[in-house]
Amino acid sequence: MRLYESVFIARQDITTAQVETMADEFAEIITSAGGSIIKREYWGLRSLAYRIKKNRKGHYIMFNMETGPEALGEYERIMGLNEDVLRFLNIRIEEVLDGPSIMLQAKTERSQRGGRDDHDGDDRSTGNETDSDNIVDEKGEG
Repeated sequence: MRLYESVFIARQDITTAQVETMADEFAEIITSAGGSIIKREYWGLRSLAYRIKKNRKGHYIMFNMETGPEALGEYERIMGLNEDVLRFLNIRIEEVLDGPSIMLQAKTERSQRGGRDDHDGDDRSTGNETDSDNIVDEKGEG
């Protein structure tokens, strides 16, 4: 049994529930052949670098799995036949890293950074008003 990382991209016009169902079916192929899914992550609906089959976005799913080459061959065959799968890539890895993948870490960092509304706009506007009032006072005195 070898460790693999598998990422596939599903069409943008299917729902998240349909993507999860499809991922469950793919996971069943691996588990029924004696393999196991170690980690599973849904990366969300993301923009593609270029259009694939008239799609500009896609649902990304990642599996870390332990399986044999026969089950992996069947898994790839089924993914190739599924019309909802735009692309997939399976690579052999040496170990499965604990914790969330880099893609999920980047997603959580973006949500923690805050947006444009987080700064204190009141302090700046008060400071600007004071500066402009001082200028008007100096011109009135001169």
